[in-house]
Amino acid sequence: MVKARRFVLAKHFVGEPKEDDFELVEEELPDLKDGEIRVEAVALSVDPYMRPYSVNHPVGTTMFGSQVARIVESRSEAYPVGKLVVGQFGWRERAVVDVGKQDLTGLPKPYIVPDFKGLSKSLALGVLGMTGNTAYFGFLELCKPKAGETVAVTGAAGAVGSTVGQIAKIKGCKVIGFAGSDDKVKWLTSELGFDHAFNYKTTDIDEALKKAAPNGIDCYFDNVGGKLSSTIIKQMNNFGRISVCGSVASYNEDPSNLPEAPIIQRAIVGKQLKMEGFLVKRWSNRWLEGINQLLQWIVEGKLKYNETVTRGFENMPTAFIEMLQGKNVGKAVVKV
Repeated sequence: MVKARRFVLAKHFVGEPKEDDFELVEEELPDLKDGEIRVEAVALSVDPYMRPYSVNHPVGTTMFGSQVARIVESRSEAYPVGKLVVGQFGWRERAVVDVGKQDLTGLPKPYIVPDFKGLSKSLALGVLGMTGNTAYFGFLELCKPKAGETVAVTGAAGAVGSTVGQIAKIKGCKVIGFAGSDDKVKWLTSELGFDHAFNYKTTDIDEALKKAAPNGIDCYFDNVGGKLSSTIIKQMNNFGRISVCGSVASYNEDPSNLPEAPIIQRAIVGKQLKMEGFLVKRWSNRWLEGINQLLQWIVEGKLKYNETVTRGFENMPTAFIEMLQGKNVGKAVVKV
């Protein structure tokens, strides 16, 4: 038997997650059956969605999430030993996986990491994986940006938001980003080419938008929700489009007693806005299309990325907590 470690949810989160909300336990992996592979984690993802989704999982559940892993044993011809594979294997150091079984997330089944032209394989968790596809499909399919339009992005220095803003620039749009620190704001404008960026913690958002977008906003990619989003929505143009990816502002709140937000229906009706939420699994049948296009933009020098790397499997909770506190720039990953 092969021994392995995994993190389980020891307690449901109350407010911000804490280290003792997790427990590191050891298990013995079973022998392989036909159609199964045994993998060892190379890099694991921590993402904002894990916080709200955790309420749907009972205490004792293995923490969920994606990872890039190396195949060390295989009883499937399509998954040879030595290859790297991406899958929803959870916070596990090692795992036995039935590669023919679709998991309950609705995301693609485990797949071999494509040729990344020499780039780090951990990008399969970020700009060349679920994060990148969230930006690619969620922005292009729902906002349908046109050259010359103005785009606003909240959570703009995060893994998804930073990619959305750059895609908007590729499409010929003016881009305004909102982030939580002056350093992040500087990164967005000096490195990623955002036309304007603001620290939402220290800026009068209403006045900033009037100056940065005097002709209004056409597309809004919303990662945050809350009052910030309400302010942006009220300055949108007629027939504007809003893609709702997340609600980070409320993730640490009690789900049974969420804070009230300013009324936005008047603006939506009066300006005839289109507002749509999404889950990236909607485009699981086009997964590699998104990855290939994002890779091409990187190779062409049109798309940049950043990883905030934590070392050591035992530091998964720390990386997760710090990501939710906004300490990451770009994609947060844990490398084993």
